[in-house]
Amino acid sequence: MNSNFSSFSRRGPDNVTEELVAVLSSPKSYEFKALFLVVHEALRARNAASGGEEMLRLRAYEKLQNLVGQGQVKKTGKQYKGVRKSILILAESLRDLRKNGPSFTPRPPFPVKKSAPVEVEKKAVNAVKVVKSVKVIKAVKAVKVKKIASPRTARAAAV
Repeated sequence: MNSNFSSFSRRGPDNVTEELVAVLSSPKSYEFKALFLVVHEALRARNAASGGEEMLRLRAYEKLQNLVGQGQVKKTGKQYKGVRKSILILAESLRDLRKNGPSFTPRPPFPVKKSAPVEVEKKAVNAVKVVKSVKVIKAVKAVKVKKIASPRTARAAAV
């Protein structure tokens, strides 16, 4: 079941998800609008509602859809209801996360690679840009030559 919570491995507690889980752990089902009002009031009470109401609404909706996708919330029409067993497990893991902080195993240090391939790639990109700009300049000169040559040709043909 650890794979479901991989998004929390390196982050601190997520206030929006915590409040969603707290509200959805009750047996009541909610429409999103009512659910958001309850979550928003709880976040304001905790002084954790930052970024504006519309942004918070988008974040809450995204978190709710992630919970639905993970099978922890059931959506029936426009009603959302927490799956009791899954939502309680998630609530427990969120409580542990808040209490103990994020737990992760540090990665082994990666060997430092030389940046020569990057330099070569940059030079190649710059060379392509130079070639393209030379082609554009030649095309512009050719058009100017044609424009300049065409009135003279017209006069010579008329005489």
